[in-house]
Amino acid sequence: MKVSRAEAAQNRERIIDTAAKLFRERGFDGIGVADLMKSAGMTHGGFYGHFASKEDLMAQASMHALEGSLNTLRQVVEHDRENALAIIASTYLSTTHRDQRGEGCAMAALGAEAARHGSPLRAAFTQGVRTTVELITELVTGRTRRAKHQRALTIYASMVGALVLARAVEDEALSAEILESVLASIVPEAD
Repeated sequence: MKVSRAEAAQNRERIIDTAAKLFRERGFDGIGVADLMKSAGMTHGGFYGHFASKEDLMAQASMHALEGSLNTLRQVVEHDRENALAIIASTYLSTTHRDQRGEGCAMAALGAEAARHGSPLRAAFTQGVRTTVELITELVTGRTRRAKHQRALTIYASMVGALVLARAVEDEALSAEILESVLASIVPEAD
């Protein structure tokens, strides 16, 4: 039975949504195409009608996840620009975010794996870093645009690194301490 263009587009979006979540939960190598398609409620055979390869899906799912995170950050800025950095940092550096890998930051979940791949996957992560740092640059103070940009890079790298470390350790107290320490360095009154 032939599907309409609208149904094909919906199926493609469902595959990308499912992949974005499962890749963040399990890593790029932690799930195969057959299981991914099954999780999306589709058959393995339909995969290549939507994507050239698993690498193609990895790039598109990563871009989708990164754009979703950026949209969330933009909503915070639109809602409360004055306190946006504190809200973003405290939400990002929370135990809830740490524990929700499938819903959380693709950069923290997959950045190290993306470094082992080529373009276009790395291009998606590059764009994710650039746009997120641009947004944070608008929220920090500094004497020059360059100083603000450097501060934004430091903040973003600190948050991503802290989340990676907090997820990696098995000691719950140490994990929480990592998150709290980095939050205090970004938002001193959180101390």
